[in-house]
Amino acid sequence: MRGLQDEHAGVRIAHQRKLAGLTQRGMAAQLPFSYSLLRQVEEGRKNASPDLVSAVARLLRIDVTVLTGQPYVTELQQDKLATLIRPIREALDLYDLMDGHGPDPRTAAELAAEADELCRMVRATQLSRASHALPPLIAEVTTAVHRAPTTPLWQTLGSAYRTAHDIATKLGFYDLATIALDRLGWAAERGSDPLLAAVRQYMRALAYFREGEHSIGLRLIDTGHRAAGQADQEARETLAVRGQLHLGAGVIAARAHDGDAVAAHLREAASYAERTGEAGRIHWLSFGPANVAVHEVSAQVEMRRYGKALEKSRDVLLPHGWAMSRRAHFYVDRARAEMETGRSDAALGSLMTARKLAPQQTRYHPGARETINGLVAQRRRTPDTLDNLAAWLGR
Repeated sequence: MRGLQDEHAGVRIAHQRKLAGLTQRGMAAQLPFSYSLLRQVEEGRKNASPDLVSAVARLLRIDVTVLTGQPYVTELQQDKLATLIRPIREALDLYDLMDGHGPDPRTAAELAAEADELCRMVRATQLSRASHALPPLIAEVTTAVHRAPTTPLWQTLGSAYRTAHDIATKLGFYDLATIALDRLGWAAERGSDPLLAAVRQYMRALAYFREGEHSIGLRLIDTGHRAAGQADQEARETLAVRGQLHLGAGVIAARAHDGDAVAAHLREAASYAERTGEAGRIHWLSFGPANVAVHEVSAQVEMRRYGKALEKSRDVLLPHGWAMSRRAHFYVDRARAEMETGRSDAALGSLMTARKLAPQQTRYHPGARETINGLVAQRRRTPDTLDNLAAWLGR
């Protein structure tokens, strides 16, 4: 069996570099990172940061998932999640083949309620339950909307597509997530829902953020603002979507190490949050003052200002009832900052908290996996808890 250290991103970077015929010095010369850092990452002595991974992927013209190892097929098989992906893929593919025949669908209200419940499941990281229920819901809503194409039904279908995107993203199937976003745009256009269209652009921007394409991501954010401009500008829903767009832009700017742009977008987001308060059920965004604070921590981590990230994290108060998925993501970010500042015990504690809150999400989160790898590399003798956490990843 391969050890945990054998599967870290540094090993994959070294393998892809050699396939491209590059030396470490040759590749480092074409990256905004030092030769010393690249060498340490490949040897597993330094953590592979997301911006380093995306920079290498762009240089070598490969997908980021080649370097992160996603999707984690062995773990997906162990969790019996791998078999759930094909039915979702088929449901997304048959969007234009529902001709209104077959059993009568439930009422629009009943379908909307189930779509909301599946969103809740994903936010609670109950990925298996949501994955099982999603394909038949998509089929039923598609039948219903072809029979009676109303805006509420198109919005429900858009919600189902959003859930498909979230599941695919959390499990590392980014090609499927892209298809789901295409379907979301299709439903938003037919439902004449500008805010749903804006949310889609926000999610597309995050996909390019993952790949390190900062300028494209920011252009998509601007497109999202233009879409939101067609909605009622004083409505709480519009304010929340616009605020979330600024949060997305802030994290993208952070990956590009543009501190001024980060500060500007966070200020804009905070101004919207003052007007909305905590808004948790607007196209299933978790926008509000808490999310602004959490994104500020993420931005500091992306800019590798780990001490500042820890300082900001101490001021974060997560609201009661906040989505488990968002809580866990915050603890993964904090764990990375703690590890990078030598607080290994604290980082381990944050990872264990993330695991407790959202076990499936944490297991498939590339940041959590790389942080665990970094902790293992930092310690010549690991405590039982860290050994168990590493084994839990299937290595």
